[in-house]
Amino acid sequence: MLGATLVTPAPATGQYTVTALKFTMQAGGRTCTIDADLYRPTGAGRAPAVLATNGFGGSKSDGSTDGIGKAFAERGYVSLVYSGLGFGNSGCLISLDDPDIDGKAASGLVDFLAGKRAADDGTKADFVTLDGKGDPRVGMIGGSYGGAIQMATAAVDHRVDALVPLITWNDLAYSLDPNNAGAHGAVPGAFKWQWANGFYLIGESQPLTAPNLDPSRINSLGCLHFVTEACDTVRTLNSGSYPADRTAGLLAYSRSVSPVTYLGRVQAPTLLIQGQADSLFNLNEATATYKTLKAQGTPTRMIWQSWGHSGGMAAGELNLGQGNLESTYVGKRILAWFDRYLQKNKGTDTGPALAYYRDWITDPAGTYATADRLPALSQKLYLSGDGKLVDTRSKVARGSRTYTNRLVATSHSESSLAGTIGLPDPAPYDTEGTYLGWTSEPLARTTDVVGAPKATLRVVSPKAERTQNPSNAADKLVLFAKLYDIAPDGTKTLVHRLVAPVRVPDVTKSFTVTLPGIVHRYEKGHRLQFVVAASDDAYFGNRGIKPVTVVSSPGNTGVLELPVAGG
Repeated sequence: MLGATLVTPAPATGQYTVTALKFTMQAGGRTCTIDADLYRPTGAGRAPAVLATNGFGGSKSDGSTDGIGKAFAERGYVSLVYSGLGFGNSGCLISLDDPDIDGKAASGLVDFLAGKRAADDGTKADFVTLDGKGDPRVGMIGGSYGGAIQMATAAVDHRVDALVPLITWNDLAYSLDPNNAGAHGAVPGAFKWQWANGFYLIGESQPLTAPNLDPSRINSLGCLHFVTEACDTVRTLNSGSYPADRTAGLLAYSRSVSPVTYLGRVQAPTLLIQGQADSLFNLNEATATYKTLKAQGTPTRMIWQSWGHSGGMAAGELNLGQGNLESTYVGKRILAWFDRYLQKNKGTDTGPALAYYRDWITDPAGTYATADRLPALSQKLYLSGDGKLVDTRSKVARGSRTYTNRLVATSHSESSLAGTIGLPDPAPYDTEGTYLGWTSEPLARTTDVVGAPKATLRVVSPKAERTQNPSNAADKLVLFAKLYDIAPDGTKTLVHRLVAPVRVPDVTKSFTVTLPGIVHRYEKGHRLQFVVAASDDAYFGNRGIKPVTVVSSPGNTGVLELPVAGG
C-alpha cells in the first residue's frame, strides 16, 4: 500500500448561466412539481451533463448541492440540480429514494437532458452530448440521500453513464436497526433511535420550516410528509417490539428502497466515497455495495475519506460547497471518473480499487494510501479468562467473567446529532459491572488497522435463553462490541465512536460479529482493548435484566480478527 498521488488538472475558469426550472411529474401515484436549477456553460456546442440532488432535509439551494451545480458548470459540464421529492419547493411525499418513485422522477429529468421533454416553461435541452437518440451523456453525484438516489435512478434508467455516491447507505434496515451478528435479514438489530428519529422529525416538522406546502406533500393516511410505509417502519422501531408479523414487513420495506435489493440492475460505473467518521452509514455499507457491483462486473472503485455524518472534515479534504476539486485527492478522483465515463477519454486513469485516508499523516499530499483489493483479516487475538487479549491460544487462561445490564443505558458512544445541532457530546464511557473488556499487552510495533474487524463469540445467559420468544425478536439478547485504543497514560479512544450492535440470533450457539470498518493507527506502546457492553444510549437495548457470562479456555474462547495493513 503506497501513498496516492494524482496529477493536478488545470483550474476551472469557465463561465455559466443559471436558469430556474419547474417540471411537473407523476411520482408515487401523485402529480407534483420538481424545482430545479440548470447551470449551462457559456459557449456553443454540446457538453455532457451532471445531475444532482440534496441530502435529507435540504434542497437545491444547499451549499453542497448548489456547489455541485457551480463546480461542474465551471468545468464545462451542463449541471442540473434539483430539490428531491418532498424537500425544498419540490412536491410529493418523502419516499426514501424509492427507485419506483424517486428513481423514476429523476429519470424524467434525464428525459429533459435528452431533449425528449421540456420544462414547464417550454425550455428544452438541445445542448447536452448524446450517445444516441434520446440518450444523453449524464453522470450523477451527491451525498447521503443524494447518494442513494443515484443508484435508484441507475437501476430504472440505464442511460445514466456514471455515478459518484458519497456517504450513503446499502441497506436502510442495517443503517437504522443494525445487527452486526452476521444474521443479515434473519434477526432485527438494535434500533438506532437518535439518528432515525432525528431525520423523521426533520421530515415531519416541515410545516414549521416550509410554510404553504404543496398539497402533494401532505399524506392524509396517518403520516404527514412521508409515504405511509416509512412512518409505519419508524413507529414499529420506536415501539421496542419486533412481532414477527409486523417486523417482516418492516424489514421488507426498508430493504425494498435500499440498493441492497436492486444493485443487480445498476450498470453505470460507480465511484463509491464513504466517510470514516460516520456512525449513520459506516464503511461496511459502501463495502457491501462495492462487493456486489464488482462481483457483477460493474466498473467500481471505492474511497474511504475522512468525513461523514459524524464530522471528521480535515484540512485538504474535498468540500463540495467550496468546489475544491482540483486541490484535493477525492476531488481529482471524481474529475478523473467523469473524464473517463462522461468525456469518454479512455486513457484516463480512474485510480486504484481502494484508497483510504490516514489521519496520522501530517503532509496533505500523502494522507491517502491505496490498495488493489479490500483488506484481509490477517491477525488473530484471543479472549483470555483473565481479561487479557493474547496472541496465541496457549496463553489463554481458563476463567469466566460476568456482566449485568441495567434497565437504563450504562454505556455511551456518541450523541448522534450533537454535531448537527451543535450540542456538546460527552466522551465515550462504560459503567463498571455492565461490560467486559479484554486488553492486549503494549504493542511492540505500530499497527495500522484498515477495514472491518471480526469477532467470534460465545456467551452464556440462562435468563436470555429462557425468555427467547419465537414470535417477538425483541426478547433476544442485545450486546454491543467495540474497540478502544489505550495510550500509555491510560487515555482511551473509541475510534470514531463506532460500535457494533448485536441481537444474538441464538444465545445457545457461537456467533460472529462484524465490527464497523475503521482506519486507525495503534502506535507502538499503545494497547488494544476489545469490549462487550450491555447497552449503548444511542440505541435501544435489552428488555429486562439478562446477565451475561463469557467463559474462556485454550481450546474454546472468543477470537478477534483484525485487518492489519501489511499483514
